[in-house]
Amino acid sequence: MSTATAGAGGTGWVLADSWTMTRRELAHWARQPVQVVVGLVFPVMLLLMFNYLVGGGRGVEGDNTEFLVPGMLALTMAFGLEGTMLAVTQDLGKGVVDRFRSMPMVSGAVLVGRSAADMLQSVAALAVMTGVGLALGWRWHNGPAAALTGLGLLLLLRFAMLWVGIHLAMVAGRPEMVQAVQILVWPVGFLSNVFASPESMPGWLGTVVEWNPMSATATAVRGLFGNPGGATGSWAAEHAELLAVLWPVALIAVFLPLAVRRFVRLSH
Repeated sequence: MSTATAGAGGTGWVLADSWTMTRRELAHWARQPVQVVVGLVFPVMLLLMFNYLVGGGRGVEGDNTEFLVPGMLALTMAFGLEGTMLAVTQDLGKGVVDRFRSMPMVSGAVLVGRSAADMLQSVAALAVMTGVGLALGWRWHNGPAAALTGLGLLLLLRFAMLWVGIHLAMVAGRPEMVQAVQILVWPVGFLSNVFASPESMPGWLGTVVEWNPMSATATAVRGLFGNPGGATGSWAAEHAELLAVLWPVALIAVFLPLAVRRFVRLSH
């Protein structure tokens, strides 16, 4: 069945092909368990290091662990970006995507499958980090509805970062180029309020940090969880929940169409 035929067949073919691509990505987990475990353990190591060794939470009043855990949950949503980019570039480099395009399937299912598997892995990462946080003494205090809303904002940020990664991977084209792009993830991650309050920073730097999309999500989920550091009096902090929605939606609106357009161009 051609792509055109699949499109005429309605959403049934789209869902079926997308699920096939998702199962393909999930099958990689069974063949590469070490990579999956490392991806889950690395954020935990950072959390333990900053909680016990480095002593995060600079400029924060209250429990350092309750400040740090929500920030690390937000940071975890960005750290998986490298794995997404590497998987896409490997498929491109090995000609896997070309083989898929020669098959009777909906071409967009490749991107849908990649994004669906990535989101499932993100849910697993959140579950692991939440469990570790609870073991360290972190708690949410505003009830299950607020906690679920906070987790939803975290996954929304992840979905936005996912499409940024897919687009950049197709621009990079080769796995070795991903390393150059990876360098950009760390400044964005650490130039945020994950580990310290913007009030403890120089004025100009604190302003930059507060407007970081990751800072907006971290501040919003702290407020929803009832943890310290939820607001600092600035406009960005007071409207963190709004920004935690607007920033990811804006990133999705820009990078999802760019990724799809790039994928279509690769098809010709």
